Order: sequence, then structure tokens, then C-alpha cells
Amino acid sequence: MRSSQSHSKEEPFKDKLETSSPNTAHFRILNIANTRYGKAGSVFAPILLESQMKIKRLLSVPIFSVLSLIGFVYYITVFIFIEDWIGLFTSPGLISSLIFTYLASLCLFSLAVCVLTDAGPVPSSYLPDVEENAGSDHDAKISALQVRHCEKCSTYKPPRTHHCRVCRKCVLRMDHHCLWINNCVGYWNYKSFFVLVSYGTLASLYSTFIIMRCAFQRNWNFEGMLPVNIFYVICAVMMISLSSTLGTLLGWHIYLIVRNMTTIEYYEGIRAAWLARKSGQSYQHPFDVGAYKNMTLILGPNILKWAWPTSASHLKDGLSFPTLRDSS
Repeated sequence: MRSSQSHSKEEPFKDKLETSSPNTAHFRILNIANTRYGKAGSVFAPILLESQMKIKRLLSVPIFSVLSLIGFVYYITVFIFIEDWIGLFTSPGLISSLIFTYLASLCLFSLAVCVLTDAGPVPSSYLPDVEENAGSDHDAKISALQVRHCEKCSTYKPPRTHHCRVCRKCVLRMDHHCLWINNCVGYWNYKSFFVLVSYGTLASLYSTFIIMRCAFQRNWNFEGMLPVNIFYVICAVMMISLSSTLGTLLGWHIYLIVRNMTTIEYYEGIRAAWLARKSGQSYQHPFDVGAYKNMTLILGPNILKWAWPTSASHLKDGLSFPTLRDSS
């Protein structure tokens, strides 16, 4: 009698586990394509949907703003300040302009990778391994499923996955939604985002250096030169502010990488640490497996490829991650 009751309890549990639907919007498009065009529609619909989303992300105000900023900084650095400092067509001027052009090109390439790479879609076939995490207790299984189930996407969430209200979908190892790339920063594009911030910091620091050198040797005669002097001051303030902002952001993400932590997990960890202290325990981030290993998990095992945004062969499926418990 007891076993039959247990069996009847498990049936709804199995049904719920097996009938989870994929992302609603994707499912609707696939259904329409399959109805109209048969098997061919079901094959090409995801490709068309992905292409449409990429074009939509590219043709947006945030991306236009970032490209305009990069173009403006490049123009004033190369054609105004390098020219005014040492001359654009001198040997030092050509070398300086080539260095800055190289950095600006890497920024543009990294930006394109960030925008065009899907941050981390959850596979529609994903099912949580509740047996491993919740043991044989039925109530514990249901509780684990409720925590991991996204009602908005009608799908189960792998570890470290969060729902983005802007993108309206769940993202693997979500860090944050970035307005300036018009995309989430997640498992598949976090490295390219970090590389973008790194190159952006280097380029802005180099531009600031050139502007300051140019300003120091400039004759600050305010008679008849007021508009030009104001322009120099505005550009210097802008580049110092940009360098400080990007440098702070870079330092923050270096800290997160060394700890193998996302921005969301950092703030979750503050509360977890507070609760642990309240109960007389200590808290350790479960995915922190050591500084060097943390860096290789995110940036890759080959240090020479850390600075290349498309080097992502070290990434797996984003559904499971080594933990502190595994390494101990």
C-alpha cells in the first residue's frame, strides 16, 4: 500500500519533468514554420530567428552610440592630437597612429563578437539532475525543481542560470545585461566582453596619454584661441573619465574572474555570507576552485589566447561547472 502511494506521487513529478516546453517565443515560431513549410520550415526557422535577433541587436541606438564614440575618439586622437603633438606623417606620428588604429580595430572586432554571440541559450532538451542533487526524497525533488523552473520561459534552469527581463529569456551563467552591447553577458560571450573592456581600457588610456602630452606642450595663450582651448579641455576631461570608468570596470571583472564569480553571484554571495555569519558558519563561493584554474576556466588554458575574443574552444555546454567540493 505504501509503495503504491509513493508511485502515485512520483507520476506527476515525472510528468512535470518530461513535459517542460522550450522558450515560448521560439516554440511559437517553430510551430508556425512547421505548419506552413513542413520539415524545411522547422529546419530553417531557428536559423532565421537567430539571424533576425542578431540584426536587431546590431541596428540599435546603443550600438550606434558606441560606434559613434569609438569613431569620435579615433578621429580626435589620430587626426587632431597626434598631428598637433608630433605630426601625423612623421615616424613617431605614424607609429603612434598605427598603435591606436590597432587597438581601435580590436575594440571594434571584440564589440562585434559580443553583440553577435548569443550569451547562453538554455537547450530546450535540458532536464535537471534532481536525483543527484536531492537524493531520493520526493519533497526535496519537487522543491529543487520549483527553484530551478522558470515560469516565464517554461523551462528548467541549469546551475548559475538566470532569467533576463530585457532579453526575456534565461541565460547560462548570466553576469548582467549590458546596455552598450544590446545583449546579455553570459556563458558564451563573457570572455569576449572581458577582452572588449580590456582593449577599450588600453585604447582610452593611450588616447589620454596622447592628449595630455599634446596639452603639456601646447602654448595656452587664451587670446583669440578660446574655442580651441575649450575643446582641448573637454576632450581631456572626457578621456580621463572614460579611462577611469573602463579601468574600474576592468578591475571589477578581473576580481570576478579570479574568484570565478558573476556579478549576480557576487551580490547573492553577500547575502549568503551574512546568513552564514548569522548562524556561526563561514561562506565560500562554491565555484571558486583556485585563482589560476578559475582564470583558465573562463579565459582558456592557453595564456597566449587570452587576449583573443573568439578563442572559446575551452567552453563546454554551460550546464555544469566544477565546484569547490569537487576539487577538495
